[in-house]
Amino acid sequence: MAQFDLNDDSVVCIVGSGAGGGTLGNELAQKGVKVVILEAGGRYEIPDFINDEWASFAQLAWKDMRTTSGKWRVARDFPNLPAWIVKAVGGSSIHWAGASLRFQDHEFKARSTYGAVQGANLLDWPVTLQEMEPWYAKAEDKLGVTGTNGIPRLPGNNNFKVLAAGARKLGYKEVHTGNMAINSQPRDQRGSCQQIGFCFQGCKSGAKWSTLYAEIPKGEATGNLEVRPNAMAIKIEHDARGKVTGVLYVDASGATQRQKARAVAVAGNSIESPRLLLNSASPMFPNGLANSSGQVGRNYMRHTTGSVYAVFDKPVHMYRGTTMAGIVRDESRLDTKRGFVGGYELETLSIGLPFMAAFLDPGAWGRGFTSALDDYSNMAGMWIVGEDMPQATNRVTLDAKAKDKNGIPVASVHFDDHANDTRMRDHAYRQGAAIYEAVGAVRTFPTTPYPSTHNMGTNRMSANAKDGVVNKFGQTHDIKNLFVSDGSQFTTGAACNPTLTIVALAIRQADAMTGMMSRGEI
Repeated sequence: MAQFDLNDDSVVCIVGSGAGGGTLGNELAQKGVKVVILEAGGRYEIPDFINDEWASFAQLAWKDMRTTSGKWRVARDFPNLPAWIVKAVGGSSIHWAGASLRFQDHEFKARSTYGAVQGANLLDWPVTLQEMEPWYAKAEDKLGVTGTNGIPRLPGNNNFKVLAAGARKLGYKEVHTGNMAINSQPRDQRGSCQQIGFCFQGCKSGAKWSTLYAEIPKGEATGNLEVRPNAMAIKIEHDARGKVTGVLYVDASGATQRQKARAVAVAGNSIESPRLLLNSASPMFPNGLANSSGQVGRNYMRHTTGSVYAVFDKPVHMYRGTTMAGIVRDESRLDTKRGFVGGYELETLSIGLPFMAAFLDPGAWGRGFTSALDDYSNMAGMWIVGEDMPQATNRVTLDAKAKDKNGIPVASVHFDDHANDTRMRDHAYRQGAAIYEAVGAVRTFPTTPYPSTHNMGTNRMSANAKDGVVNKFGQTHDIKNLFVSDGSQFTTGAACNPTLTIVALAIRQADAMTGMMSRGEI
């Protein structure tokens, strides 16, 4: 495998190895560009994954301290864990469920479509669905998304069968086992899904796409990619002209290292990416890098989420098979008659009994709560994924007091639901309960949102520099050789899981970056 010198300023340095960073690294390496990926976590391969929720969480999750504020319940129940993401090579592409859905046309044009929603900081993306379609096609082919390119969909487990039966009784039409980046047949030298479950704990069969084993090894095989695990980026440096020159990071031994670079791409997710830019403040950039607009850290989105679980008089065993085994898409339509703008999807979701105890109603006790856990085998579950409104006040800042083990200020996440989010969630709770009641549910449980895996915004794309942080290629408006390559560049969140769009943008960004390099622009 390649090992590049710390003083080699011809490399592109990428911070983060998840869906954005890992894909970008491989794409650049395939094009002959030398790449160093700095990953804060360790490297675990498929045999290392643990089919146990708590043990896996201890192994993979980003547990470094963060602080929270705002009216969202997460700040009360999980004050130092606003997000449930991975700190390891592969990032949250190890943890994700695999749902791979395209944005709809109107979701790229939220400001034009929804108008001036009071209290929302809406903006149209500087790209359209038409522009993104060829990149979505490339991403679907790369990920092997079921239901595309002639790839058959996965079979439905019991959790899906319950959802589908109830949804069809209510008249829903777009009900299926999803567009999933999980092999339904052998592909890309990886076998088909074995329906083991534990998708959130890392796929033990390798059927689910992850940059850990589907992208990074291919990049390493070119000799152009080096991945450095246990390398925590703490600051991006720049020269007197304002051009970035490299990244300071702390290695596994605790020593501070400096990797020089031709360009830097930040792909540490929507919490760590703005944190790094803000912690990279200097006399030339006193408010942080790429922050002339004041938008770094703002417009944090996590989707309008929540869950609905239901108990039946017979066993369901929802935990058997894929974690996210099917979807109802009808409510993702554009229809303001429901009392809100945007839409939402209902996706099957099963979490194990330990996490169910933690998330069903945090802090609850008594017979009503424990009886639900007693009925776990007879339970079915779904998750709400809705388009939440970006708000300037929902933001990631640097905590004024708390610092990490390296003495660097930690990220502080402030979030309040927008009134539109609340109306959407209440509608989804009612529809979710109705689906289960239509097929004989004995009890239903609306569950509050818990630490999010869908983290978006905070370094958003904009056509004009005053409105955002990056342009349509993820290139920062202020610094031409500094890029953002993760979900933090999302202008709005849409009513679908973000990973397919992150991957499509990364493929497109690699193409744009190599063009800029060949023209001598970076």
